[in-house]
Amino acid sequence: MNGVIIVSITDKLKTLTVSKGLELISEYLEKDPEENIPKVMNMVDKIFPHDLYSVAREMIHETIDKKDNMYQLILYAYQLDAGVRRAFFNNFFVNATLNGSKIQDEYAAKYNCNVPWAILLDPTSACNLHCTGCWAAEYGHNYNLDYDTIDSIIRQGKKLGIYMYIYTGGEPTVRKNDLMKLCTAHSDCEFLAFTNGTLIDDSFCNEMLRVKNFIPAISLEGFEAANDNRRGKGAYQKATHAMALLKDHKLPFGLSVCYTSANFNDINSEAFFDKMIDMGAMFSWFFHYMPVGNDAVPSLMVTPQQRTALYRHICQIRNTKPLFCMDFQDDGIHVGGCIAGGRRYLHINAKGDVEPCVFIHYSNTNIHNTTLLDALRSPIFQAYHDNQPFNSNHFRPCPMLENPQELPRLVKNSHAVNTDYCSPESAEHLCHKCEKYAANWQPVADELWSKRIAK
Repeated sequence: MNGVIIVSITDKLKTLTVSKGLELISEYLEKDPEENIPKVMNMVDKIFPHDLYSVAREMIHETIDKKDNMYQLILYAYQLDAGVRRAFFNNFFVNATLNGSKIQDEYAAKYNCNVPWAILLDPTSACNLHCTGCWAAEYGHNYNLDYDTIDSIIRQGKKLGIYMYIYTGGEPTVRKNDLMKLCTAHSDCEFLAFTNGTLIDDSFCNEMLRVKNFIPAISLEGFEAANDNRRGKGAYQKATHAMALLKDHKLPFGLSVCYTSANFNDINSEAFFDKMIDMGAMFSWFFHYMPVGNDAVPSLMVTPQQRTALYRHICQIRNTKPLFCMDFQDDGIHVGGCIAGGRRYLHINAKGDVEPCVFIHYSNTNIHNTTLLDALRSPIFQAYHDNQPFNSNHFRPCPMLENPQELPRLVKNSHAVNTDYCSPESAEHLCHKCEKYAANWQPVADELWSKRIAK
């Protein structure tokens, strides 16, 4: 009987588009994932062209054969809420990645500009915490993107093939009612929110189960002492309580980790990674501390030795533990350098300024008086488009942190203005704080890069 079912599905796949075929595969996997995952990959190899996602398919085959850490992560996903899982598959893989990427490429070619895979936006600049050295605080706490503006951004984005939206802040869940309304209005999109987790309760978890397309990434910066030293007393307990609630409700979530010289020992420890996995986290973003703003604390920047050690540790974790790790700075080696400026993402702050990067607060345009496409064609974005990558060594991707001579030039030539309203900062002042860091990192990065390209 099982063989008959496989033949039937295989015949159907031959008549479907790739996206429809993936949806059928998703339904088949739901019935018995551990039994059906290997069978599905064999069907895919028979039906789809050999060169379609060949690298990804080889990696999946290897994962299945070895039943390694990523295989365990896939099986864990099938313990989560089925509706949330199916929505993620359709919105993230089919809409955002498969169908959306094609549309993005078409618009990028037509208008000779970057068109991103994801849009980061700040629903509000308000926050209930006051973290040391927080770049977001430079905007002030009095701005909001109203519901209609966010809805318009998403509608414009979908026309460009963008189905992935990531909320930053401020604390985005201050606006959780509007965020849930947007999830309902755009059920074909996937939404992720970087959040401190303090406003996640049973009621909010039930709302996430209802809408199915909202995933939190909770900010955690080590164990309790290190985390609360930067985020305030009690923040660690609130964050871990939120994680426990999400796990109890069978909701997927991840973490957002800013690594600094102060919390490095915690972040780089095996115990910290094990803690994240035990709490139920499926993924973790790692962000290098950036000295953005006049009140930044440059001493929190990690040393080259610390950055190298964490990079190597993250590579090891990817091969040994069921946690999908993303290193925002050092994964430039996998994506061809800087992904900002609309190349893979852009940032819209709570006042509506359209910025090339969440860490680069300079802009020519505001979403309240321009279209998203025109913003992508504005001078600062065109400067990114025309100058990326900023370094042939992709361990040095950023025009600020590792190439501090670049950003002032881009800002000057594009006549972009600073969007840190409380305490404006020139690009020269910002990048001056990175000059020593860049000089110290260069020989280390060059050695890492030369070893990589020699493989």
